[in-house]
Parts: sequence; C-alpha cells; structure tokens
Amino acid sequence: MAKQYSLSNVAVIGMEWGDEGKGKITHYIAEKAYVVARFNGGNNAGHTIEANNNKTVLHLIPSGVMYSNTLNIIGNGMVVDPKALVHEINNLKKIKVSVSAENLVISENAHVILPTHIEEDKKAGGKIGTTARGIGPAYTDKAARVGLKFYEFADDALFRKRFGQEEFYSEYSGYAQQLRQFVNDTALIINSALGQNKKVVFEGAQGTLLDLDFGTYPFVTSSTATTGGICTGLGVAPKRIQSVLGVCKAYKTRVGLGPFPTEITGSIGEKIQKTGKEFGATTGRKRRVGWFDALIGKYAVMINGIDSVAITKLDVLTTVEKLKLCVAYKYKGSIIKNFTTNMKILQNCQPVYEELDGWWDDLTKIRNYDQLPNNAKKYLRRIEELLKVPISIVSVGPKKEQTIVTRPEFLV
Repeated sequence: MAKQYSLSNVAVIGMEWGDEGKGKITHYIAEKAYVVARFNGGNNAGHTIEANNNKTVLHLIPSGVMYSNTLNIIGNGMVVDPKALVHEINNLKKIKVSVSAENLVISENAHVILPTHIEEDKKAGGKIGTTARGIGPAYTDKAARVGLKFYEFADDALFRKRFGQEEFYSEYSGYAQQLRQFVNDTALIINSALGQNKKVVFEGAQGTLLDLDFGTYPFVTSSTATTGGICTGLGVAPKRIQSVLGVCKAYKTRVGLGPFPTEITGSIGEKIQKTGKEFGATTGRKRRVGWFDALIGKYAVMINGIDSVAITKLDVLTTVEKLKLCVAYKYKGSIIKNFTTNMKILQNCQPVYEELDGWWDDLTKIRNYDQLPNNAKKYLRRIEELLKVPISIVSVGPKKEQTIVTRPEFLV
C-alpha cells in the first residue's frame, strides 16, 4: 500500500551482488533532486549512465552530477582515492559536465585511500576477488583508528606531518590542493536539506549480498551496503529515510568468487551474458549469470525495509523460451524457503524452480506497462507475489527514456 504523504527522499539500494543498474535508476529519479548522496564504498563502484549521447561510468561521484542543479555528496562512510577522484572530475569536464564546489562536496570525515592500501590489496585481495582498489585496507585502517580523514589530507601541515617522508607525498599533496575546495561538513549539509524537505536521493553502492555483515561473507565488500549504511555513512537518523527503492535485475549476475545457487551454465547463460553485456563496469571482468532468485529478493526486502522494486534489464530476457524463477533451495533432502548466508549450506544447495513462458517482442521501445507482452507482465507479477512488494520501475534498456514507471508514489 502506498504511503500517504509526499516523499522528499528515497534510498536506492542494490538487492544482489552489485551491478543491478543503480546508476541508471539513481540518475532517472535524481532529475528533480536537490541532493544525491553516496554513503558507502569507494571507486570499487561502477555506476553506468547513458546521457547526452555519452556513456559515463562514475566510480566515486554520485549519479546526480549529470544535472546542473544537483548537489552531490561523497559521504563520511566512503573511502576515497584522491588520484581516482581527480581523474574522474577531469573526465567529466571533458564531456562538458561541470564539477565545482557548487555541486560536489566531500565529507571531511571520509577516509583516504593511499598507495600503500592499493599495494596491500593487490597482494591479498585476489583470494576473495576484490577490485584491488585499496578499499578493504583503507577500511581496515579506519577500524584500527590509524586511517587518514579527508580534513587531515586537505590540510597540508597535517598531511605533511604524517606522510611527508613517504614517496607518494609530493604527488598526493598536489591532489590535496585540487580537492581542498570540496571538503566540508556533509552531515550538517544533508540534515539541513532534509529539515527543509528538499528532495534527497541516497545512492547505495555494491549490493545487499556484498554487505560486510549481511552478505555472502567472506566474498563481500568492506562497507555497509544496506540501508543501515545511510545512517552511519551520512549521519542521517533512521526515521529520516522515507522510502527505500530496491534495484534488481530480471535475472541474476555475480562478479568474482563465491556461491551462486541459480548460476546458469551452457548456451542460455552465454546468450544472456552476451545480450546483457555482462562485464564489470569497474574491472571489466565477465559476470556470472543466473536465474532470478526470489529467496535473495525476499532477504533484501527484509534487511533493507524495501518499499518498492526497480527491475532492470527485462529486455535482455527477450527470446529466452523458458524462464526460471527460484522459489526455494534443496539441501540434504530438506526444502529451504529463506535465504541463508551460512556458506556450508549455500555452497551445497540446489535451486527449486518454477518455469514460465518467455516472450519474443522487442521491449526496448516500449514506454508503457500495458504495452508489455502478456508473458513479460506475468513474469513481473510473479516476482511481485514472491517478494511481497510492488514493482515501481521497469527498465527496458540503458537509456533514461527506456524506463517505465508503474508506481510513482514510491519515488521522489
């Protein structure tokens, strides 16, 4: 049932192992937003946006940067590679996207990724399939209380005192000089906007199953990728979050190692992978492909308090004759109907499927839900029944206009 008040903010949360299409969905709903704020992760994120005849992959800067009137916040829960951020700003300027202190703010309490973190990650991160961007080691230093906050990095005297003897100091002091203008108290800024009922979008990175606490540990990221990360990663009270929009693909993908109960092997998997262009936006690694898993969906709804769901890449399933939906797992003769992060069970269970008929119509030009093929609508309705939340957005292509809004009352 729709909420009975006007929404001024919404959280965009990945429901799976990342790569769900959060960048496109955030960009779509952020057009009228005053603030778009990232709260977790670093440049291990890859949020792809197709706008103004350009395909842009954002790693650190929030997806609202494509709009001139939107303030983009890099929250305190993030870890920031200064070199990567300067590179990203310069790349945006090349496609005539303005980045200034007027539309980008970095939390003074965000932590800095240093070259030592990246080197450490390259040596150790391969065991669990990390992006080797220094994310984990930077969060480790944060937890150990020896990390470098952005206000220290931006203050040359403080930065020089701690790292002036390091080989990287000269190069990185240059980045500090370029980024100093963006550093501010973001918790104050965002709470002021919320207090004035200005439209705010909280942009999550990675996804629920990569969350440090609730993901498929140890094959996870090092930050809180669920709704709870908004509170700790931006300084926002839980009761401030009005609506949570979960983003998931019409099928499943995963990059790197770890259990994947509905993984498809063979020609159908290869077909979906090729049609969906399933390669990581950050690493370029080939994504593993699987059938839709309702247990994962229900789990993400529960953990995040999801109010509605955006289904992406529905168009990719066109011409797949029989579609499968996982409705349970079978483990040692027993039926399991709820997702588990117990690796012993998850790595040794078999999916229990329902089968639905596919469709052959090209969905990429459809802009109205009623115009979708009956079998596509049946597929979406069954997902709603299994997840017990409504679908508010159906994406049928990467471009902004290839978006069907079915329940606008859940969006800002």
